[in-house]
Amino acid sequence: MRTQTGVSASVCLVELHAGLIDSQCLLGAHAEITSVITLCRFDVTHRDRETGGEMKSCRAAGLILLVALLLGAAADVFPVSHEFHLEAEHLQYKQPSILQGRNDVVTVTPWLAPVVWEGSFDPVLLDGIYRPKNISITATVFAVGKYIMFLKDFLETAEQHFFVGFNVHVYVFTDQPKEVPRVQMAAGRKLTVRSVLDSQRWQEISARRMELIQTLIEERHRNIMDYIFCLDVDSRFHGRWGTESLGRLVAVIHPGYYKDPRSSFPYERRPVSRAYVAPGEGDFYYCGGAFGGLLQEVHLLARTCHRNFKEDARNNIEAAWQEESHLNRYMWVNKPSKVLSPEYLWQDFKPRNPEVHIVRFSGVVKNYAKIRPNV
Repeated sequence: MRTQTGVSASVCLVELHAGLIDSQCLLGAHAEITSVITLCRFDVTHRDRETGGEMKSCRAAGLILLVALLLGAAADVFPVSHEFHLEAEHLQYKQPSILQGRNDVVTVTPWLAPVVWEGSFDPVLLDGIYRPKNISITATVFAVGKYIMFLKDFLETAEQHFFVGFNVHVYVFTDQPKEVPRVQMAAGRKLTVRSVLDSQRWQEISARRMELIQTLIEERHRNIMDYIFCLDVDSRFHGRWGTESLGRLVAVIHPGYYKDPRSSFPYERRPVSRAYVAPGEGDFYYCGGAFGGLLQEVHLLARTCHRNFKEDARNNIEAAWQEESHLNRYMWVNKPSKVLSPEYLWQDFKPRNPEVHIVRFSGVVKNYAKIRPNV
């Protein structure tokens, strides 16, 4: 990456991290200031989370602002995230209240992340905020082996309920590309098929997802202002899944454990594993079948989980629930900015509990002995 004066923006980034901020270097990077700022924010956060280095992610904001101020045009060049800039001018919607609302469920975590339930948000307001931003949503789904049988229902119900009216790009990873069904997609929505190898163990298929998600983001997606959701194919949509689910890092609470004490969560309990969560630790038990967020956040999650999975493999360890175990470890350390209630991945074999007013997405009933290469 070169600037108008021939000064490399990456050089500026190196000097910025080293504390040797060269104003001439930064001035020369004016044309690419958005990229420089983005890289600074991403890399500083990455250093803090992955290496535990002394530089804290909270310093990133100061570094970013300093870059913009040195250019003398902070208001014009500072990138605005969809996450924090929610403009709602001239929108008509129901008056909100802080005295009325859901009183049968908790709608905020102890770290002040929203927990999304039916009745806790205004879909008209949220769609009105996000639609002018022209955001794009990527969805990944893996249809390997006999799981291809669930793909048609997944895609057809996604067309009816998943971010309707927004730009959506679905990536189907499969070992049977010729068997991918033809589904009529609305304007602004498209499907891409990517070939992958099958495996004799469903655990390996499950674990490989993080690596493929990481690679997809690195190869295909560079716009950090857009979002990605990673979803299980053996599921179907029943109701709206839309802008209320957007966030920096988004987790879905598992429907099987949300009433249980964390001592009964199926975390990986062996200290030798990189997915280890000690007794007395953890917040909720999250689904491996649905998670998402901003592209750079999910990239960091996928890369970290993939790295930790490989480290376990080198030590002949397989976490209790493969990528779901690593995901739960990651989400405990790196708190999600938004938590979706079990409405967003219910289980069809169980009756709906009274607090679950709507099922938006659910895992279908299936015979694992017939669809998995090994059980």
